[in-house]
Amino acid sequence: MTPPSDGRRFDPSPAFTERANVSDGSIYEEFEQNWPECWERAADLLEWQEEYDTVLDESDAPFYEWFPDGELNASYNCVDRHVEEGRKNHAAIRWEGKLGDRRTYTYQDLYREVNEFAAALRGLGVEEDDVVTIYLPMIPELPIAMLACARIGAPHSVVFAGFSADALATRMKSADSEHLITCDGYYRRGNAFDQKSKADNALLDLDASATTVVVDRLDESVGHVLADRQHDYRELIRSRAGVTVEPVVRDAGDVLFVMYTSGTTGDPKGVVHSTGGYLAYSAWTTQTVLDVKPEDTYWCSADIGWITGHSYGVYGPLALGTTSVMYEGSPDYPDRSRLWEIIERNAVDVFYTAPTAIRAFMKWGQQYPDRHDLSSLRLLGTVGEPINPRAWQWYYEHVGNGECPIVDTWWQTETGGMMVTTLPGVGTMKPGSAGPPLPGISIEVVDEEGEPVPTGESGYLTVDRPWPGMLRSLSDDDQFFEEYWSRFSDPDNDEWVYFSGDGARIDEDGYVTVLGRVDDVLNVSGHRLGTMEIESAVVDVEGVAEAAVVVGRQGGHGGTVHAYASTEHGYEGDGELREQIVAGVEDAIGPFARPDRVIFTPELPKTRSGKIMRRLLEDIANEEELGDTSTLRNPEVVGEIEAAGRED
Repeated sequence: MTPPSDGRRFDPSPAFTERANVSDGSIYEEFEQNWPECWERAADLLEWQEEYDTVLDESDAPFYEWFPDGELNASYNCVDRHVEEGRKNHAAIRWEGKLGDRRTYTYQDLYREVNEFAAALRGLGVEEDDVVTIYLPMIPELPIAMLACARIGAPHSVVFAGFSADALATRMKSADSEHLITCDGYYRRGNAFDQKSKADNALLDLDASATTVVVDRLDESVGHVLADRQHDYRELIRSRAGVTVEPVVRDAGDVLFVMYTSGTTGDPKGVVHSTGGYLAYSAWTTQTVLDVKPEDTYWCSADIGWITGHSYGVYGPLALGTTSVMYEGSPDYPDRSRLWEIIERNAVDVFYTAPTAIRAFMKWGQQYPDRHDLSSLRLLGTVGEPINPRAWQWYYEHVGNGECPIVDTWWQTETGGMMVTTLPGVGTMKPGSAGPPLPGISIEVVDEEGEPVPTGESGYLTVDRPWPGMLRSLSDDDQFFEEYWSRFSDPDNDEWVYFSGDGARIDEDGYVTVLGRVDDVLNVSGHRLGTMEIESAVVDVEGVAEAAVVVGRQGGHGGTVHAYASTEHGYEGDGELREQIVAGVEDAIGPFARPDRVIFTPELPKTRSGKIMRRLLEDIANEEELGDTSTLRNPEVVGEIEAAGRED
C-alpha cells in the first residue's frame, strides 16, 4: 500500500487545530523525555479511589503492571462521577434500533439502571472476580451489563451475538463462566432471529449449570419460555428499582474483561485487560486521537462484541463523559442512506468506522451521503485494516467535505487501544499510511533476525516498549509468551519485544504503512508480497470498490495471482476494467505481480466482523473443498464467486 503517485498530503485546517485537544507537536518529545511517567497524563483522566505511586512495574516482564498500587472502579469512572459533576441530564447513549425505534439514556438514567442491574447480579450470586458472559446484540442493555459487572468487580466476557452456540460454549468453558446475559432474539433486515435457542444449546454443552438473564428485545408476539435459573431482565430491574450499589474498589491490575480472539493454534485465546491501564489508555486515546470532547456526539460504528466497540464505543467515550451513539442495524437497511440519516439526525461530531464499510459506501455511490447534511462532522476515523488511498480520499471528500481530518488507526485486540496514527491537530495525513507511532509508543519494523530494516523496506511490525492499554495476559500464560513475546525477545538480557503478527514499513518521515497479517503473504515469482500491496493497487483503479488477492497453486514459481474484485456503482466488471486492473498492478508494483486472473463478484466473502475471508477464496481458486464457513455473514455469495470463476 503506497501513497498516491502525486504524493498528495493533507494538513488539518487552522480552525481544527485551534480547538483540537492536542495541537502542539512537542508532545512526542515530551513523552520520550519523560517515559514512563508521561503516562500520568492518561491516568489523570480518571478518578482514583487510591492514588498510585508507581506508574509502571516491570519486575515480572512481560506481565507488565501499570499503576500497580492504584485503586479505582471503571463503572464509577464512566457513570457516577459525571452525575456528581452536575452532568446528570447530559445524554450518555443515543440508541438507534433496527426498526426505527430510539432510546436516549442520560448519565442519570445510566446510573440508575447500571445500579439496579448490578444489584440484580449480586442477588443472583455473582461475586467479585466471577466472569459474566454477555451474549447480546447492539442494544443498550449490552453496555449497561458491562458497566454493572464492572461495578461489582466481576470481569465480563462479551461474545459477539452472531457467533454460534458452539462458539459461545467454548468461550464460557474457557473463562470458567457460570453466568450468562442474553436475549430472546434480535432483528436482521427486519426479520426476527432467535438468540435464546442458541444460548440454550450452548448451556447444554457446559459441565455446570449457569444462571441466565434474558433481555426481551423482540416483539411480544414472539414468545419464549424461561427455564430454571433463567430470569427476565426487566423483572429483575423492576424488583431493584432505586437500589444503589457501592462501586467495588479494584486494584489497577485487576481484570476488567476477557475478550476471545483467534490464536495461531486455531483455538480462541482469552485476552485479559486490566482495569487501570486499559481504562486510562482508552480514555487518553479517545481524547487525543479522536479529539472527543464532553459536549460532542460521537459515533463508533463497531459492534461492541469486538474490541473496538469496547474501547471506543463504551469505555473511552463514557470515561470522558461524552454522548456515544449506538446503532443496532446494518448500514444498508432499510436503505443505503441509513448511516447518513443517523449522522444528520444526531448531529454527530466524530465518526469512526472501518475501511470495509467505506469501500461499500463507494460501491453504492456518492449520491447517498450527498443527500444529507453532514456538516456537523468535525473528524473522521478508520479502524480494522489499512485503508487504500482512493477509499481514503473518497471518505475525505464525500463524507468529510474535504474539511475533516482523518485518523487512520492501527491497533489490535491485544493492544487495547490505538498505537499508530496521526494526531489530528498536529500531523500531516498521507492517504495509505496510518502515520507515526503515538507519543510514548515505540515501534520497530524488523527482519527475520529481529534487526531493524532500512527505511522504506518491509518487515515485521514490533513494539519494543510496554504501553498502558496492553493485554495483561492470556487465559493461558504459556500461550501468552508463545503468541507475542517468543519470536524477537531476549529474556536473558531482559529485552522484551511484542510481535504484532503484522507486516509494515516505515518511510523517511517515520510514518508506518501496515501491510496486513504476515500470514497473508503471497509468494509470487519468488517475490514475497503482502496481500494489501496488490489489493491496494487493484482498488486504486477507478471503478473498483473492493478487492482480495490470493495465490493459485496450479502454476509454477510460487503460483498464480487471483484477484477477486467488486465494482463501484455504475461500473461493469468487463474486459476493459480487467485490463486496467492488470495494468494498474504492473505500474504500482511491477510486471511480476500482475494478476493471472481477475474475477468480478458482487461482493467478497466476509466474516461477521467485516474481515475478508481470503482462506475461502484460496479454496475456491484452487478448486479445493471449502473449509469452515460458519463465521461468514454472507454465505450466499460463495456460489456466486464459484460461478464467476468458472465463467472467467
